Amino acid sequence: MNADKVVLAYSGGLDTSVILRWLKEQYGCEVVAFCADLGQGEDLQAVKRKALQTGASKAVVGDLREEFVKDYVFPMLRGNAVYEGSYLLGTSIARPLIAKAQIDVAAQEHADAVSHGATGKGNDQVRFELTYYALKPGIKVIAPWRVWDLNSRSSLMAYASRHGIAVPVTKAKPYSTDRNLFHISYEGGILEDPWKEPPADMFLWCRPLEKTPNRAEYVEIDYRRGDPVAMNGRKLSPASLLAALNDLGAKHGIGRVDVVENRYVGMKSRGVYETPGGTILHAAHRALESITMDREVLRLRDSLIPRYAEMIYYGYWFAPEREVLQKTIDAAQANVSGRARLKLYKGNVIVAGRKSDTSLYDPIIATFEEDDVYHQGDADGFIRLNALRLRLRRLSKAR
Repeated sequence: MNADKVVLAYSGGLDTSVILRWLKEQYGCEVVAFCADLGQGEDLQAVKRKALQTGASKAVVGDLREEFVKDYVFPMLRGNAVYEGSYLLGTSIARPLIAKAQIDVAAQEHADAVSHGATGKGNDQVRFELTYYALKPGIKVIAPWRVWDLNSRSSLMAYASRHGIAVPVTKAKPYSTDRNLFHISYEGGILEDPWKEPPADMFLWCRPLEKTPNRAEYVEIDYRRGDPVAMNGRKLSPASLLAALNDLGAKHGIGRVDVVENRYVGMKSRGVYETPGGTILHAAHRALESITMDREVLRLRDSLIPRYAEMIYYGYWFAPEREVLQKTIDAAQANVSGRARLKLYKGNVIVAGRKSDTSLYDPIIATFEEDDVYHQGDADGFIRLNALRLRLRRLSKAR
């Protein structure tokens, strides 16, 4: 493949720093480094300078924080997406946005190719490239990990050392991290033995339970049509609200998970994640849905969650099936407005209350006290009709 100008998804980490130099050497091309600001808390101007020092002809930083939370994280949370029962999809949901922004930069810079630092063993290569091709079918894609002879992180570190490229990975801490406003992930290196507990000094966000407050803290979150809009009565932008809940959740040790998940390519992989604000929002949303969603609509939507989460995990955000399913999910959120109250304590998110003007819960009907609304004798016929097939089955066996 020939390429004149490549837009590289650049983070300033080990892989993409080496890739930037390697692209110039192998293709003799111009490289534009694109760094997405997803709230990872880095000095992105320093990352931009590093890209230029490493050989990029131009470095672009895109502030995607509000778009990320409003148009990617919140729609995903409306669907309660959880992959394989544990993973809240923090990396998965970020990739399509980064790839979309990359394609936008490629159009602005008249680039004929894009590149990424995902390995040939992982999910991210699929997530990036499905988005590239969905948005710009004729784009050239360069995936160095699938073609070069630098086949390990150790060889990348050696390459970086030879070329004077500073990298944040060391032999003492060789695991890979990915951070954005929604989560931090850790994988590889010392985590590849699923029997070993992650080292305490690995975690960057959530406090260990031993160092969390000994007193519970309450938080109230307001929702409108399935989206959080305020925290403790204060209206906030999507990114600001998530950031505030991240700080609160991290203080109470909320959101750490350690999972062995099934990658799209077929292998199992261990991932350790910190998702403090997302864990709180997931619980709050579920609590409010319990009083505002019709039973059968809720069950139908819940039956779609594994497939929906799988679409996001596999990288099909811009696929027609995800878009159709999103419309169904969003229609089911029409009445999900109100307030959820949560108690945070020692890694736990405990629902303490929920209320809504669109609530389907009626205390007059639900009460165990005397009422003149629900006629309990009506249950006799209801039960007998539902028991009919069970009675007939037993009678047929007795013949």
